[in-house]
Amino acid sequence: MADHYATLGVQRDASPEEIKRAYRRLARELHPDSNPDPEASERFKDVGHAYEVLSDPHKRRNYDMFGDERAGGAADFADFGGISDLFSTFFGGMGGQRTHTGPQRGADVLTEVEITLVEASMGATRDVDLETLAECPDCNGSGAAPGTHPSRCSDCGGTGEARQVRRTVFGDMMTATTCPRCSGTGRVIASPCKNCRGTGRVRVTETLTVNIPAGIEDGARLRVTGRGHTGSQGGRAGDLYVSVYVAPHEVFQRAGSDLGCEVSVPMTIAALGGKIAIPTLDGEEQVDVKPGTQSGEVVRLKGRGMPLIGSGRRGELIALLKVETPAQLTREQAELLERFAQMRGEEAEARGFLDRIKEAFS
Repeated sequence: MADHYATLGVQRDASPEEIKRAYRRLARELHPDSNPDPEASERFKDVGHAYEVLSDPHKRRNYDMFGDERAGGAADFADFGGISDLFSTFFGGMGGQRTHTGPQRGADVLTEVEITLVEASMGATRDVDLETLAECPDCNGSGAAPGTHPSRCSDCGGTGEARQVRRTVFGDMMTATTCPRCSGTGRVIASPCKNCRGTGRVRVTETLTVNIPAGIEDGARLRVTGRGHTGSQGGRAGDLYVSVYVAPHEVFQRAGSDLGCEVSVPMTIAALGGKIAIPTLDGEEQVDVKPGTQSGEVVRLKGRGMPLIGSGRRGELIALLKVETPAQLTREQAELLERFAQMRGEEAEARGFLDRIKEAFS
């Protein structure tokens, strides 16, 4: 059995966020759309399964304890999905077992896109390439060759189930299994459509433009109804889910609808007061700094953060001020600072530093 932690390349004590980051990195690297190598496709499946286990606290706990996500001794009803599934496991099915002979909903499709923080603040569009199962145009989804039609299965009478009575210690019990002739569909296709080989669906590739709303957060998932795989036997199509990842920004950190950044303040402006430029997503904004400003003080700019989806409001921009000490001084600047220190009675403390500065110019 594969080690799920090794598959994702994380330690056994990895945090949920570390597991999530590792999965994203590997999923992008191994996804069949970007890596056609057959081995990469198999690894992509392994990575997806490992993440499914380790991202679920219950499954991860069982995996850590027993070595497999489904281990843990006696099975409970939740593992079987209900009492009917429990009987199905031991007796091959009974009246509670259901077969799907009518229209079936199509499977959902999952894809992902990456945007910048600026795009997340303004809203964006992305074109995504999709490979889905669509209704076969030759047979209109019936699976039968043009001019022919599917017929009802004579073995199961169209129910999709093969029923029989079995004698058990509990008495006579009726079991129902999938009809082997029609595979549970209740229909038999004598002349399959050559285009779709009797499945009623064909694989198509299309490009879909997805609108991403302003204010979306990293990891959010958008749903586009009806753009997944087409259902079988006339069933409705599944949905498309688009996971949106927001790339880190070189200046801003995000916390919900608020943004944070560090801003350097020259020592003279911090002491005397003045104006500084604070970056925002809309451009720089001039802000007054009061005399005597210290490192660690913050400036809050309301309405300069991220939009709140559907509200028309924006969060705050929180600027952490960092007083900048000059790294290089001219002789005149050093002498002026020394005189300033003398005036403040700080000469004894400052002399050693200022003497070294003077020596550097001699």
